[in-house]
Amino acid sequence: MKQPLQAALGPLGEPGPPPKPRGMARLRTYFLTGLVVAGPVAITIWLTMWLINLIDGWVKPLIPPAWNPNSYLPVAVPGVGVLAAVLGLTILGFLAANLVGRSVVQTGEQVLDRMPIVRSLYKGVKQIFETVFKQDGTSFRRVGLIEWPGPGMWSLCFITEPARGALAAGLPGPGHICLFVPCTPNPTTGYLVMMEASKVTEIGVTTDEAFKLIMSMGIIQPPEIAAAPETPQLPSDGRPASPVAAE
Repeated sequence: MKQPLQAALGPLGEPGPPPKPRGMARLRTYFLTGLVVAGPVAITIWLTMWLINLIDGWVKPLIPPAWNPNSYLPVAVPGVGVLAAVLGLTILGFLAANLVGRSVVQTGEQVLDRMPIVRSLYKGVKQIFETVFKQDGTSFRRVGLIEWPGPGMWSLCFITEPARGALAAGLPGPGHICLFVPCTPNPTTGYLVMMEASKVTEIGVTTDEAFKLIMSMGIIQPPEIAAAPETPQLPSDGRPASPVAAE
């Protein structure tokens, strides 16, 4: 028993290096290494092509044949619909930014405002787009931690907007904010939670890092987490306090 024990230990009695894998174990290691390298690349390419083909299927029928390269090229060119959509949306935004474009948009909204069902749908979708994509907004740009769904259990949340109007009036006490608590591993589904701002701990994690953490079920951790300010760090209106006010 002395010789096997001495072989397993180093010269100073320390554990020696682990035995090298042989045969099938080495092939399994090579296969898993190749899978780790090729898997993310393949999935990224597949998702990108799926999105390009989806947009092309929507936009290509709207392109005149004279402007569509696929009409006179021997092979189909992917991404033509994507480029046309980007160009069209840019031109539409330019036209809607001037006086004539705003007049046309207002006329169209007045027409939609007379349709009972379409009116509510259009206003709701428009408000969501304006809130999420406005450049000076903070919706879904701040990540927090809340003690939810029970004591001692913490969940990531995205801070959306402070509770206002009838919603704020129906909540007990002032200072409530709306939070979106995503589900794992699909963050597009989740729960809308109204909570007091003093019970929300904002953390130094970007939305991209939060999405990676949720979709990986906690495997991909954020590289760095900035120290969160002491609670309550959110004022009653749900917006971050200014450094001047803190002094």
